[in-house]
Amino acid sequence: MRMTPFTSLIVSLALAACGSSSEVDPQAAPGNADSPHYDAKIIRTTLGIPHISARDYASMGYGLGYAFAEDNLCVLQEDLVTIRGQRARYFGREGSYRIIPSDVEASNIDSDFFWRLAADEAHLAPTRNDTLPDFKAATQGYVDGYNRYIRELKAGQHPGRHARCANEDWLFEINADDLYRRYLRLAMIASSTVLMNEIATASPLLALGKSTPPTPAQQAAALQADPGPLRAFTEVLGKRFGSNMYALGPQATQDGSSMVFGNPHFPWTGPERLYIAHATIPGELDIMGSGLYGVPAVLIGFNNHVAWSHTVSTAYRFSLYELTLNPLNPLQYFYDGRLRDIEQIPLTIDVREADGRITQESRTLYRSHFGPMLVLKAAGIPVLGWTPLKAYTLRDANAENSRLINQFARWNQARSLDEFKRLHGEILGVPWVNTVASGPGQNAYYGDITVVPNVPDSKVSVCQALPMHQVVQLLVPGLPLLDGSRSACEWDTDPDAPAPGIFGAGNLPTLERSDWVANNNDSYWLTNPAEPITGYARIIGEEGSERSLRTRMAIRQFQQRLDGSDGLPGARFTLPLLQEVTLSSRILSAELALPAVINQFCPGASGDTARACTALANWDGRANLDSTGAHIWREFWMALSGGGDGSGGNYWRVPFDAGDAANTPRELIASRPAVKRAFESAIAAVRASGFAFDAPLRDLQHPLAITPDIPIFGGQFFEGAFTIADSAPLSNKGYEVEYGNSYIHTVTWDAEGVHAEGFVTYSQSTDPASPHFADFTREYSAKRWHRFPFTPAQINADKISEYRLTQ
Repeated sequence: MRMTPFTSLIVSLALAACGSSSEVDPQAAPGNADSPHYDAKIIRTTLGIPHISARDYASMGYGLGYAFAEDNLCVLQEDLVTIRGQRARYFGREGSYRIIPSDVEASNIDSDFFWRLAADEAHLAPTRNDTLPDFKAATQGYVDGYNRYIRELKAGQHPGRHARCANEDWLFEINADDLYRRYLRLAMIASSTVLMNEIATASPLLALGKSTPPTPAQQAAALQADPGPLRAFTEVLGKRFGSNMYALGPQATQDGSSMVFGNPHFPWTGPERLYIAHATIPGELDIMGSGLYGVPAVLIGFNNHVAWSHTVSTAYRFSLYELTLNPLNPLQYFYDGRLRDIEQIPLTIDVREADGRITQESRTLYRSHFGPMLVLKAAGIPVLGWTPLKAYTLRDANAENSRLINQFARWNQARSLDEFKRLHGEILGVPWVNTVASGPGQNAYYGDITVVPNVPDSKVSVCQALPMHQVVQLLVPGLPLLDGSRSACEWDTDPDAPAPGIFGAGNLPTLERSDWVANNNDSYWLTNPAEPITGYARIIGEEGSERSLRTRMAIRQFQQRLDGSDGLPGARFTLPLLQEVTLSSRILSAELALPAVINQFCPGASGDTARACTALANWDGRANLDSTGAHIWREFWMALSGGGDGSGGNYWRVPFDAGDAANTPRELIASRPAVKRAFESAIAAVRASGFAFDAPLRDLQHPLAITPDIPIFGGQFFEGAFTIADSAPLSNKGYEVEYGNSYIHTVTWDAEGVHAEGFVTYSQSTDPASPHFADFTREYSAKRWHRFPFTPAQINADKISEYRLTQ
């Protein structure tokens, strides 16, 4: 057994966890010591990775739920309280709730009302009822293992752990419906939840004559001045909540093997973190990889047969509908010439007041037959309001998606790439992510086979609700706003779709090649530049449009490795070369524009400008720890590009060319006034921060919420970084990383089976008292790739603790 400074602590905790069934409530899970209901062995390997061996799915869930609670109890518990609609009850009237990926923040009150509506029994029941029996058992097992740890903690068995919640009244035992709500919440993260405030506060005040409706021109101007309510969708669709991934077929590697690189850019705080685990059920399951908190399945993973990863897709998961109202009754709308009632849903929540009293607050929310009503305001003007004549609602395909857990459950069981691909289209439960995959000696596969409203372009052309459809396109191009007064404008259904109203796999983009495929949060179109994918509905993504700088960096570095022009040994990939390329921290904007900036502003420069120029002249064009001057360039490019995805901008000499999309636009026109202003802004920002112009990145960039003495490499999406470490702009605290590279795996196969190496960049545990709160982060900072133990021999050789759980 490998000994660490924490071994004695871990072993003592393990022994405390190994009690018999007499130590727990027999009503919670029937059984006895001779024939326990649950039986799981947990081996922890270096850096805290749990390997759960179980006899069945229920026991697998039990072991995983317990292990997860050891590491991340308080973070998940707060989210489960939230989606019960009980934030105001436990955290008070004045608090708020932020969905980090979309940067949407709601008050505790509004959050509670939203979740009471969005996760009610009508929405929860399909997921509960449709979940496969094995994963119903896994869900209940996860709940019972999680609850066991809570009971132990409250009994004093784990002193010092989870101090944030251990003694709080919101740490209570959960039930299976809490996890089913969690599955629903994750499905809707790129759709309904982005409009949480607009749904939770919608009411027909304007229809009651309390204000004069704005004109379409006023609405358009307001939305352009204050894009916040819709800008959240650009956050979700790949700007921050993004990812990188490659799948490599035999023609892309030096030895003819296949490989998969997965690199989601998820938040470093909150419940959207990823957690790595390994689950084994003899003859049934042997899967390793990462899952989102509270999910008893691997969502990005690998085994001896297949490996896969995901990136956030550009497809929309909902459409808006404009309702034509009864002018005499704002709670009725016309549908095929007949009136329908808008459903009124009275809700009441508990609220903890400042003095500790629990009061009640009531509100009525509203729902059409499409889905929830909403009122969207910008600059104080109701852009999508509730006027005497019109109101707005949405239909969310993922609110109707009861197949999410089944998709990943069946993928976890897959025995080949062919089976994986077949299940992708048959189940069609992936909610909002692209997928790449490969297997031993197999081709590289890509698919955006996801839950997308079946709204072909032909339907948009005849059903768009003018003029407001055009207003919405100003900020969210491709999101349909349809006429809700006609049944002809309902979503279509494909014959191969597993549920009504969505596209079937035959109308969704895929590509399979023997060399490579990739996605970096732009649409499917340029999955491989040698074979553009075309012919799909606009609601899925754009074709023939400019790609982000990050996508172009991904293509550039891959192509340079294939032909050997990147300065690394040979041509094509080995696993170490794949790792070198993907963590190289190159910055495409610098490769395209740094010489022009230096030539324009540095001759004869003095003072801070000269110091900035010297630093940039000595910069290696990367965002590694010892890179000096990277912060100057980042502030410059943020000022120039506005912090977008790096595309667009009226400062390129060679414009975008769809025939050469990977290389255009290019050639910065450094003489443009906007470029000069941006350079001056960068110098001012660095001066104000107090950091030297030639400071290495290790002195500036560190985690926001882990251990601040760990330096973090990586750049930001807007400057064309592939290796991502996202933060607020430069301040006197430097760059405090709150987003970016999260779970990373590089996977291949050899004669011994699967070989995987990677990181959990923010470490396994969110509990500062855990030995695994920051250890993986230190390994990531040093770029020390960790071999993920998979075989029994590898696991035993890397073991730091072992215990058995029965109940």
